[in-house]
Amino acid sequence: MRLTQEQLEQYQENGFLLLDSLLDGHEVDRLRTAFQRDCDTPGPHRIVEEGGAAVRAVYSSHQRQAEYSRLVRDPRVLAPVQQLLTDDVYVYQFKINAKPAFGGEKWAWHQDFLAWQISDNLPAPAQVNVAVFLDDVTEFNGPVIFLPGSHREGLAHEGRKSEVKSEQHLDPDDISLPPQRLAELVDRHGMTSPKGPAGSVVLFSPEIVHGSAPNMSPFARRLLIVTYNEVSNLPSWRGEPRPDYVVCRDSAPLAPLDGTFLDDLEEVAV
Repeated sequence: MRLTQEQLEQYQENGFLLLDSLLDGHEVDRLRTAFQRDCDTPGPHRIVEEGGAAVRAVYSSHQRQAEYSRLVRDPRVLAPVQQLLTDDVYVYQFKINAKPAFGGEKWAWHQDFLAWQISDNLPAPAQVNVAVFLDDVTEFNGPVIFLPGSHREGLAHEGRKSEVKSEQHLDPDDISLPPQRLAELVDRHGMTSPKGPAGSVVLFSPEIVHGSAPNMSPFARRLLIVTYNEVSNLPSWRGEPRPDYVVCRDSAPLAPLDGTFLDDLEEVAV
């Protein structure tokens, strides 16, 4: 799997690229099953919705679930990332954002790199996010909304709110853009929301402004996001590092598998 020159140019221009139906239905089913196993595994890697028990996010599933451990090295995923960056890469962060039907919360307007700069003293935005749709994504179930081209302006906002939403991770609400600043950016860049069937993938920049609305529909929207970082761009924490389930410590360069992530992987009992 290699991106064409046209796809590379689209990513550089817009800050994101949609790869429709990259994974097939059987592969998605296996990823959903692995996600449910991880949701049922107790531990701090699970983030729950405010005031409830529904899972809002799960971190570092690739450290516990074989499907995800191999997915991050699947050539359909890793090869495009290697094209977009200039050095060897490793998994900096792995999370699955879950928006349950009838109630998944919004994710505030933000830029990912600001969070990592604040929390991990990450030197440069030398990352690529790979978002895998674990459900069909439509206009109804809280899709991610991007401001195309906003990544080319650098950081649009700085600083973090004094009151934090979560003690487990840096929530987008903590670094959300002020309304007037967002309105200015929307006026220049507009808004768009990639949608598609489960198994589709979106590559997106760590500096693109994005957010999403609550899920008011009867359809779940689970979104897996793998963040790859260049091995020469490691965090340099000023104080206590964030937990390794939030920021991965293994920075060994990744090599692609010879086949897909399910090849040679034994069936996992459900």
